[in-house]
Amino acid sequence: MSVTTQWIEIDSADGKFGAYLAIPHTQKGPGIVLIQEIFGVNEHIRSVAEQYAADGYLVVVPDLFWRSGARIELTYDEAGWKRAVELMNATDITKAQDDIKLAIAALKDQPGLDGGVASIGYCFGGLLSYLTAANGLVDVAITYYGGGIQDQLDRADEITVPLLMHFGEEDSHIPLEAVEKIAERFENNDFVEIVIYPQAEHGFNCSHRDSYNQRAAAEAHGNTLIFLGQEL
Repeated sequence: MSVTTQWIEIDSADGKFGAYLAIPHTQKGPGIVLIQEIFGVNEHIRSVAEQYAADGYLVVVPDLFWRSGARIELTYDEAGWKRAVELMNATDITKAQDDIKLAIAALKDQPGLDGGVASIGYCFGGLLSYLTAANGLVDVAITYYGGGIQDQLDRADEITVPLLMHFGEEDSHIPLEAVEKIAERFENNDFVEIVIYPQAEHGFNCSHRDSYNQRAAAEAHGNTLIFLGQEL
């Protein structure tokens, strides 16, 4: 049996919202809450969820833009970028964290969950993965080019679980000065590991974007699987 996928519904104080669920062929494994970019739970993010399911994890991807519209999917062209920024700016970060907490609870209700739960977030989701770790909701956290983490370092002392952060050396959205600021703040925190990928732009993991960097994406995925294997 291959990876199986479905949309599930999760109850919240504001109503029901959807989450994409991917289950490995073994029907069991540790859990991952996968946190979207600003482009919604689109084809790329669903494919990432399916990849981690193929790697043996139960994966849930909450639809964080549902208050603006259910299952919004955007592409990476100019119009997609414009709408994505509008949606991100309209998103209440506190409510998004509440949704992630509910998605983790839904994941823990899955009969096949066998082990801990990690968060993995991309771009906007990278920041949310960092905050999910600070909120004590997961056993391990991973961020890919998490924008704005440098502005949330007041939460740094609350990071008490293993945290792996991936950044691109040539990220036009997250300058190296920001990464250095993050690294300096976590210098004495043995839980935190930061990897910078040479010649990699923002979004280097996304094969649907012009900034896709195959080598950096492959290395980051390998580093992520090793980290999860060691820490989860």
